[in-house]
Amino acid sequence: MIRKYIVERRSWILLFIILQLLILVCAYVDSTIPLRSMIYLFYLSSIIFIIHFVIRYHKETRFIRSLEERDISLDTTSMAEPESPFEKVIEKSMTNQAELLKHAAMNNRMILEHEKDELLSWIHEVKTPLTAMRLMIDRIQDEGMKTHLTYEWLRIHLLLDQQLHQRRIPFIENDIYIENTDLETIIFDEIKTLQSWCIQKGIGFDIQLDEPKALSDAKWLSFIIRQILTNAVKYSPPSDIVIKSYQRNQQTILEIIDNGRGIDPKDLPRIFDKGFTSTTMHQDSAATGMGLYLAQKAAQSLLIRVHVKSELGAGTAFTLTFPQRNAFVRITSM
Repeated sequence: MIRKYIVERRSWILLFIILQLLILVCAYVDSTIPLRSMIYLFYLSSIIFIIHFVIRYHKETRFIRSLEERDISLDTTSMAEPESPFEKVIEKSMTNQAELLKHAAMNNRMILEHEKDELLSWIHEVKTPLTAMRLMIDRIQDEGMKTHLTYEWLRIHLLLDQQLHQRRIPFIENDIYIENTDLETIIFDEIKTLQSWCIQKGIGFDIQLDEPKALSDAKWLSFIIRQILTNAVKYSPPSDIVIKSYQRNQQTILEIIDNGRGIDPKDLPRIFDKGFTSTTMHQDSAATGMGLYLAQKAAQSLLIRVHVKSELGAGTAFTLTFPQRNAFVRITSM
């Protein structure tokens, strides 16, 4: 302890010694200063310094010594005294509780996985009679009845498709295959699916695909475009929806522009939030608030940047910026 204290105070000790030696040297060199008196002064000041040092040492280290003695006594007690029965009961209870929580978490996970598999199986099973229903609707002669039934069939089809992709989203990394996809094929297939709805609402399409290819996964890109087109058709009056693609900075850009009701500026930051519908049209019970959320989730996995520009009452423009090939090379090499 004394060694540590001296090391910590070494600068002050050295300063005192240097000052005393300097006084003696000055007295030795300068004959006008009595050397014997300076030696006597050096002797007295050294004694005072030593007394002060001893007092300060005991005063400043008293608390530290008490802490060290307490630690030693605690270590001795813990080694000498066995664990009490109460402590054993508490430790055993905590261990059992941790095991129960771990077991419950595993069971809950297994239940969720089972429910997910059952729901996916149910969706696939429902698709079979839904396909048969579509074939039956196509044979109806009454055009008015056919149009109404086709619209309701399309609503069921889109809701089932959304549920299917919602269950697959957590495992999207296992389900994507990046390639140069044909934008024209994907877009025309999605428009064909919405054809009866578009005819009913008087909506057309102005398509300008200057860049026909995009680096993405065809299945999930179709899902993203489907969600955007569904919203565009749903909320647009009779008009044309503009779809165009082009190259910019060696990246493919896809724009989908409608003339619908638009999005309120205060809603724009929240349109990709799970379950968010609208603050201006809050009475719209048909909206689920899941379409754009799932589309954004899929876009993030495909490294697609989605930008939305909208004006209330004047329409909405969705811009999809596809990644360059080296972006996927960096991801796969990590």
